[in-house]
Amino acid sequence: MSELSLDERFKEAIRIANEQIPKTSVPQDVQLVLYAYYKQALSENISYSHHGYESDELITAFKQNAWMQVRHLSADEAKEKYIEIIHQMLKDRQ
Repeated sequence: MSELSLDERFKEAIRIANEQIPKTSVPQDVQLVLYAYYKQALSENISYSHHGYESDELITAFKQNAWMQVRHLSADEAKEKYIEIIHQMLKDRQ
């Protein structure tokens, strides 16, 4: 059996998050952390921009703040952290 690459494990964690873990069961602070790791994993070294409605400004600010807190991580580090959280959540659900 060959070991999956980091990118394959990351894609699998995303699939698990989308299909097996209801968003409503995830605390909002954990959702923000997952968002930040996901964003950093996919968007390393790009700037954050948002064009939306004023009612979204608070949510956007929280997301941007969460992402800024993990900007020091490489894309690979962010992927590993995302995978760890998803697998822990899956384990906790069993």
